[in-house]
Amino acid sequence: MYEVLAVTGYKPHELGIFNEKHNHLPFLKFAIKKKLKTLIEEFDIKWVITSGQPGVELWAAEAVLQLKVEYPTIQLATLSPFYEQEEKWGDPIKDLYLKIWNNSDYKDYITKRKYDDPSQLRLKNQFIIEKSNAFLVLFDEYTEGSPTYYLTYARKKAEVSNYPIFYLTPEEIDDVIREVEENDSYH
Repeated sequence: MYEVLAVTGYKPHELGIFNEKHNHLPFLKFAIKKKLKTLIEEFDIKWVITSGQPGVELWAAEAVLQLKVEYPTIQLATLSPFYEQEEKWGDPIKDLYLKIWNNSDYKDYITKRKYDDPSQLRLKNQFIIEKSNAFLVLFDEYTEGSPTYYLTYARKKAEVSNYPIFYLTPEEIDDVIREVEENDSYH
């Protein structure tokens, strides 16, 4: 049983997604939700933690809020790396972040100040890995990107403890796209 699952993955631009109307975004969101549902059921996950960053983290948090209907005991924690992280984001992302923040069961700032140093992001990665006992990441080993930083800490923790790292792979997302196209059931 892994009660606390940290989730991360690529930022929207790393996936080639530049707005909420991107054709593959509904499929990606469905794949994230499906993977979370499987992990919740299989490992009795009680909490999902993200830092609320754009992309996979916000989409996973959004999926957790939707899954509360089916799993009322699931809890969402948003641990922002610093005050006002959403300050420079565009309105659609900022609106989603504020929705997630306002509906999180627990929310806090890891560093109690506005952004002033890249070390705040490293500290965020380290802190969230320390506070979790399992990790889900959307990552492709052939595509570098922001999840690499989290994975550094997660792999170190996995070497010395029972800390499973679950992957949502591009192949799984392709499978979901095929499944949805065959069933037209992603809503």
